[in-house]
Amino acid sequence: MTTPRETDSALEREIGALADLPRTALVERWQALYRTDPPKGLSRRLLILGIAYRMQAKRYGGLMPTVRRRLAGNGGGCATPDRNKLKPSVKLAPGTRLIREWNGKPHVVDVADGQFIWNGTRYRSLSAIARAITGAHWSGPRFFGVTSEDGS
Repeated sequence: MTTPRETDSALEREIGALADLPRTALVERWQALYRTDPPKGLSRRLLILGIAYRMQAKRYGGLMPTVRRRLAGNGGGCATPDRNKLKPSVKLAPGTRLIREWNGKPHVVDVADGQFIWNGTRYRSLSAIARAITGAHWSGPRFFGVTSEDGS
């Protein structure tokens, strides 16, 4: 009889071996576990992750019912959003000036026809400017405090 620790180790080795399998073998493994073909265009990495998840779920049990219900209630964040629920985008009129202080330094952005001007350089998006200022990925409208007309 095998102990739970031995079974865990065997599962870890089996999951670790997935990286060495050719794509055709990964697809076959996916089909055996999910009883369907993998989604078209699924990367090798996601194939491996999906197979590893399913193997672990079979060994240890899947998601708890409360988690399943919660994911089903909000689409799990993976479903295509309802287009009617999306917030309207903000249209900034040419001539609008946005000012944001970052690390003690004010940054001024002027809105031109379909472009934004910051430090004499034209940008296609506020996000590109926010990234240039902070060095990190930001939502440009959020960084500059731009909200829709209804305050959202």
